[in-house]
Amino acid sequence: MGQTAGEFVRETKYLDGRITADGRDGWPVQPDRYRLVVARACPWANRTMIVRRLLGLEPVLSMGICGPEHDARSWTFDLDPGEVDPVLGIHWLREAFEKAVPGYDRGVTVPAIVDIPSGAVVTADFPHITLDMEQEWTAYHRPGAPDLYPAPLRDEIEEVSGHVYRDVNNGVYRCGFASSQAAYDEAYARLFARLDWLEQRLADRRYLVGDTITEADVRLWTTLARFDAVYQGHFKCNRNKLAEMPVLWAYARDLFQTPGFGDTIDFVQTKQHYYLVHKNLNPSGIVPDGPDLSGWLTRHHREELGGRPFGDGTPPGPPPEAERVPASRTAH
Repeated sequence: MGQTAGEFVRETKYLDGRITADGRDGWPVQPDRYRLVVARACPWANRTMIVRRLLGLEPVLSMGICGPEHDARSWTFDLDPGEVDPVLGIHWLREAFEKAVPGYDRGVTVPAIVDIPSGAVVTADFPHITLDMEQEWTAYHRPGAPDLYPAPLRDEIEEVSGHVYRDVNNGVYRCGFASSQAAYDEAYARLFARLDWLEQRLADRRYLVGDTITEADVRLWTTLARFDAVYQGHFKCNRNKLAEMPVLWAYARDLFQTPGFGDTIDFVQTKQHYYLVHKNLNPSGIVPDGPDLSGWLTRHHREELGGRPFGDGTPPGPPPEAERVPASRTAH
């Protein structure tokens, strides 16, 4: 199918180094060598935060958190004292991209993993970052870490996730950044057709693939978590709210209440990012006060479908103190 005039096309030419157990690409897995750089607002970065939490990689892979706002040049570390990352010693994340590629002229994106000794970005390839955490960092997984990418289910995980990426994860952006009515209409139709498909798929199963949490759930959830706060209004995804889709809303609440998911999201920073950065969509810069977040903590009854969130594993412990989201910025 050809591209519709006015369709949003995502930049996917990421820096794509691979950090592997055998170091075959020159980047061996080593504790304390790398720093994961994220922003709480970003759904693609949120995936890596969740997987890092579930696998217990916090002691060996440190995390730097950019602020919710950025301009065309770069994400910045404006939440840190002096607006400088305490480990990398930089204000602009662009500096780490330019150390990897002098004269770097593409988008500066999160998540990114930076080699601390050289200060250079190794990878900003978000699909591979979580897969490598799951498959290459196994020597440093916590006791009881779940298998988020079980070999027998990988084909199904990728098949389902392919639909979700095209129509939901990227679909909300295709709605929001469409520059023609035809492009918006097509993206909107595909988004809600896929959400209806997911509503049916999850009606009698607790998780997307198999009976435990997998990579597929992580990939879907980060979009669902932002749907009512941002995408429903800001990106014109307004057929209905997530809270008006009973199955998906219960599924999203189930995961929100699962350690490693809800404790990674800051709804205030999320809204600040979208409503302040996208001046073309929101020239007033007004950030909405809603929605009411208390619904995220209500009973979901999804346990009645069976399933075991962590399989034979165990939940992660609480996040490190420095990484905890203040209660005023999430459901409480």
